Amino acid sequence: MDRLLVGFGQELLKIIPGRVSTEVDAKFSFDKAGTIAKAHQLIDLYKSLGVDKERVLIKIASTYEGIQAAKDLEKEGIHCNLTLLFGFGQAVACAEAGVTLISPFVGRILDWYKKSTGEEYTAQTDPGVQSVKKIFDYYKQHGYKTIVMGASFRNVGEITELAGCDYLTIAPKLLEELKNSSEPVPKKLDASKPSGEKMEKVSYLDDESKFRWALFEDNMAFDKLHEGIRGFAKDGQALKDMIKGKF
Repeated sequence: MDRLLVGFGQELLKIIPGRVSTEVDAKFSFDKAGTIAKAHQLIDLYKSLGVDKERVLIKIASTYEGIQAAKDLEKEGIHCNLTLLFGFGQAVACAEAGVTLISPFVGRILDWYKKSTGEEYTAQTDPGVQSVKKIFDYYKQHGYKTIVMGASFRNVGEITELAGCDYLTIAPKLLEELKNSSEPVPKKLDASKPSGEKMEKVSYLDDESKFRWALFEDNMAFDKLHEGIRGFAKDGQALKDMIKGKF
């Protein structure tokens, strides 16, 4: 399976600039040593195909163990993309760990709140949008270099509300909708001029109990992180079974 994932990555890198993300098996989400070992295996596979590690992001779930693993990998020059990120404490710990990129899931946060409250939200009140804005402003106010890449969008409004974010990863359907729109898209976020009130600097990386308690207290982040890990693990097993069936 690792060779298949890296093969896809190699093909993508032939046609795009920048980096490609390759995911560590979700079963290592609570295993720091296992995550590091798997990351090394993936980087070695890319190297065997002539792909430099600078063009690869190792995608890791934003558990406490995953963030600690990413901290060590970044020190080795292996770039990481921390995924399944829903809570502010997760984002702070990732920045403290010096990870290259985080990908907070805007739409999945919205899904949880709509199901939990039964309410509808505008793009301006969307809790996923508000979460990313807060993280972006906090990073810029305190000089963190970690890239904020909004992900998992449900509608164009979420995207336009985050115009100016470091990166956005957008589905083809929504890109087409943007392409066909004549509506202006003013810049809402500015790294040189973070908006909102000044936020006090906090720390979660080196205090495991504080990190876990912050995650535990945030019902949405706790639910979506663990739901996401289960989903990724299920998809990973389905792929393994599919590959086994071919041989």
